[in-house]
Amino acid sequence: MTRWKLTCEYEGSGFCGWQRQGHDPVSVQQVLEEAIQKFSGETVTLQVAGRTDAGVHAFANVAHFDLERDTNGDTIRDAMNNYVRPHRVSVLTAEKVPDAFHARFEALNRSYVYRILNRRPPPALGLQQAWHVQKLLDLGLMQEAARSLLGQHDFSTFRAQNCQANSPIRTLDRLELSREGEMVTFDVGARSFLYHQVRNMVGTLALVGTGQWTLDAFQKAFAACDRRAGGPTAPAHGLYFKAVTYPKITSDNVDGAQGEL
Repeated sequence: MTRWKLTCEYEGSGFCGWQRQGHDPVSVQQVLEEAIQKFSGETVTLQVAGRTDAGVHAFANVAHFDLERDTNGDTIRDAMNNYVRPHRVSVLTAEKVPDAFHARFEALNRSYVYRILNRRPPPALGLQQAWHVQKLLDLGLMQEAARSLLGQHDFSTFRAQNCQANSPIRTLDRLELSREGEMVTFDVGARSFLYHQVRNMVGTLALVGTGQWTLDAFQKAFAACDRRAGGPTAPAHGLYFKAVTYPKITSDNVDGAQGEL
């Protein structure tokens, strides 16, 4: 039995999210697990670093599974990409890892990107790949508000009501805002996030950027530690799972199967 680490990208608008919900609507997990079964004859369950919602995209989400068949990473990658068609998901790499590796629990940091198309005319291209905000955003004001979110805080103001996390306390390592032409990008990093935390932070910061909220109003909402005090949830289609980092894996512990991570 060998443990394999998959890195995959997908366009989320065609899926009900990562997690398997049944055969209709289709999930990313379902498509990938069925591809593995078709080429190997084995039924597996994928464990993933980021359980993305319906409409959320991924540049490099990571999952793992165990396989009895003796094969190699290139064969797994190419066979899976053959069988996932026509769904808009691609396996980028398949790598052998130690038996102790866990895509979710071993993650040191997860990062997301959120994109806002900031212009008056509506998009004709990439409609499901960025949130369209017509009013000009004040990037400087949003950056000033965003700085107060860095570090360890109670993020209840940005926590979805149905979040199942045991605690609202999280440590936000990075929240960088930039503009390139008409695209405003949020780059966010932390070990873990609350349910809808990124989308709720973006939706609330956008109120500051459009002048609907002052910086003081933003600070008071954050300090309230109450979701009802926060701004709207930004649409799912602007969010991308960017990357996940893990402790270094050496060739010695891969070959030894049970090596330390």
